[in-house]
Amino acid sequence: MNVSQKNNPSGSDFGTLLKKYNVPGPRYTSYPTVPYWDAQPTSQAWIDSIHQALLESTAKGVGAALYLHIPFCQSLCTYCGCNTRITRNHAVGSPYIQTLLKEFDLYRTGLANKNGQTPLIPVTELHLGGGTPTFLSPEELNTLISGVLSRVSITSDSEFSVEADPRVTRREHLEVLSELGFRRLSLGIQDFDPKVQEIVHRIQSQEEVRVVTESAREAGFTSINYDLIYGLPFQTEKSVETTIDAVRQLRPDRIAFYSYAHVPWIKASQRRFTEADLPSGDAKRGLYELGRKMLEEVGYREIGMDHFALESDSLWKATIDQTLHRNFMGYTSRFVAPLIGLGVSAIGDSWRVFAQNEKLLETYQARVEKGEIPLLRGHDLNPEDLILRKHILNLMTRFETEWKDPALQTLHLETVPDRLEELVNDGLIVLGEQSCRVNEIGKPFLRNICMAFDARLTRQSPATQLFSQTI
Repeated sequence: MNVSQKNNPSGSDFGTLLKKYNVPGPRYTSYPTVPYWDAQPTSQAWIDSIHQALLESTAKGVGAALYLHIPFCQSLCTYCGCNTRITRNHAVGSPYIQTLLKEFDLYRTGLANKNGQTPLIPVTELHLGGGTPTFLSPEELNTLISGVLSRVSITSDSEFSVEADPRVTRREHLEVLSELGFRRLSLGIQDFDPKVQEIVHRIQSQEEVRVVTESAREAGFTSINYDLIYGLPFQTEKSVETTIDAVRQLRPDRIAFYSYAHVPWIKASQRRFTEADLPSGDAKRGLYELGRKMLEEVGYREIGMDHFALESDSLWKATIDQTLHRNFMGYTSRFVAPLIGLGVSAIGDSWRVFAQNEKLLETYQARVEKGEIPLLRGHDLNPEDLILRKHILNLMTRFETEWKDPALQTLHLETVPDRLEELVNDGLIVLGEQSCRVNEIGKPFLRNICMAFDARLTRQSPATQLFSQTI
């Protein structure tokens, strides 16, 4: 494995470090992490936090972000950790669209001004995720997005993005979405090896992916992302090499190369295979390093802990400009708040408050029909949460953070040097008096480093299995 051994005073080889630090830990798409949400906001408090975030954003000429969750999939991918509803009954699409639009109207009513006027919410980002958004027909997508657009005002620098399954996405889907303003497309690839595809129940050919990719570009999409996963059952260096080689030929603008999260105690579908079928430790990390090497050879730049982009892509430019952000959807090129999540299980974020919708489809729909914001859970961040959230976000996006400014200090930070002592000794980080910087060899251990800044995890270790392994 080609991993730099520089700045490693302990002399430990990389395999030893992997064994030492490969422990269960959060992925830090949020802080506090969802299992530690314990300050449930009321619906009104959530709406008020959105209102305040909108005031702050619009003062800077920026609008909100909207996330629309489409849960439906025609078949179950056994690796998947998303909230989905497996069905081949496409009649469920139209009623769900109407529920989404009704939910959005509840937000607009809640944000009405003192004169009772319902606002056109300014929107800078719109993301359609799932599930499988292209489970909906082109006509249904037009109804949904046109309905949303009629209720918002779009800022001049807006970005619309959509996730798609190459197996069910047709040219007509892409043309309709492009006409509606979508320019970013994310395709779920995972792996092209037939043996891997069979065990994870996602069989798709390179030709299917090529056709969708080329159709998207012809339709006007200007940025295409591929989602890949390493650590899947039966994956080998040969299968990853074959997959990356095919990806290099199609040359998407961005690539998310995620570590497979094995959590069968949460997702029963992952019990179709066992830990014995999974590459682990050195072997698993070796798959990532192989993929990284092959991508960097053809001009991709590594971003954060699991993304890559061409230098022409805004994600790389955001890395250079230090505007890179990370949220529940992964790495994004900028910070936009509030994020309003619409749909079953969708998560919203006003920066000060998190809120997640009901996860059961029928419950979600019933509550919206009753005129309720369908919140299942959430968290109102306290002053310590807000400070530590900034530090963990800095580490995740910039590989460094500092707390010289009194406004960035909190009592927990006084304990961080002791918690990071072993990582310093192993050469993974450089710890200043009030700063932390991740060395190149430390980047694979980024989740472990962030755990030292996690006051809630420090105070209360999980009593049961909650998180996947960090490496």
